[in-house]
Amino acid sequence: MTRGGRQHIPRPAGWRAGGPAPWAHLAAVDRRFTLAEVVTAFAAHPPARRDHFAGAGARAAAVLVPVFEEDGEARLILTKRPDTLPTHQGQIAFPGGKLDPAVDRDLVDAALREAYEEIALDRESVEIVAELDHIGTVVSAFLIAPFVGVLPGRPIVAAHPREVTAVFDVALSELLDEATWREERWDVPWAPDASMTFFELAGETVWGATARILTNLLAHLTSSR
Repeated sequence: MTRGGRQHIPRPAGWRAGGPAPWAHLAAVDRRFTLAEVVTAFAAHPPARRDHFAGAGARAAAVLVPVFEEDGEARLILTKRPDTLPTHQGQIAFPGGKLDPAVDRDLVDAALREAYEEIALDRESVEIVAELDHIGTVVSAFLIAPFVGVLPGRPIVAAHPREVTAVFDVALSELLDEATWREERWDVPWAPDASMTFFELAGETVWGATARILTNLLAHLTSSR
């Protein structure tokens, strides 16, 4: 299996390898989760915190982290953004977008609306079980609220032709595999020695805000094992 994609990653001249994954100590058997175990783990999730990198003028946004079970194992859904979008071209992302006060009651409503618009995910099938720490983006100046939503089974989805080029899912055990996750330390203007995380999947690289959300999610999920 060839890991990694052709996503453009703007590494600075000053970068170096980081440390091991927070779950590096776990045996392979402890990296598999059922949907029930995911729900139980996030029942004890602490209140969401705001990213200290997010500026005062950051725009509110929300994403949905859809999780379902298949063959006794929890899997989550990701999308790929087109190269034609103004920001984050070609990146792997969760369905989501900015809060629209004209139509959204709150951030949860924004996440569910965007998931329906982007991948036709039926909002009535989603049970929100956790709100993760909010993630700030530097280039697009968003403060993203991630919501974990569990589904009763594999959903029928369809990619919006202008907003999504692909919809796919991956097992949590694959994301937790030793060969998938890595960290780099970047020297950037807003954060010297910043931690940048990457998930090298088959044919795709997850990085940026999505990788930070995934790392937070998986670190909490594995913290009790």
